[in-house]
Amino acid sequence: MVIFGERLRELRLEKGMTQSSLAKLISVDRRTIGNWENDLREPDLETLVKLVKVLNTNAEFLLGLDIE
Repeated sequence: MVIFGERLRELRLEKGMTQSSLAKLISVDRRTIGNWENDLREPDLETLVKLVKVLNTNAEFLLGLDIE
C-alpha cells in the first residue's frame, strides 16, 4: 500500500502550491516532487522534515503511519 505520493500531492494542492513552488521552498528540483508523488522515489530524512514544516503536517500522516 503506497500512500506517501498520494498524500504529498493532496497536501500540496490543498496549500495551492505547484510542484515547482514546493520544490523551490525545500530546495529540490521540480522533477523530484513528481517522482515522489508518483512513488518512484522517497525523500531523505532531512527533506522529509522540510516537507512536514512547509506543508504544516506531521510525518506520520505523510508516511501513512496514522490510524484512521
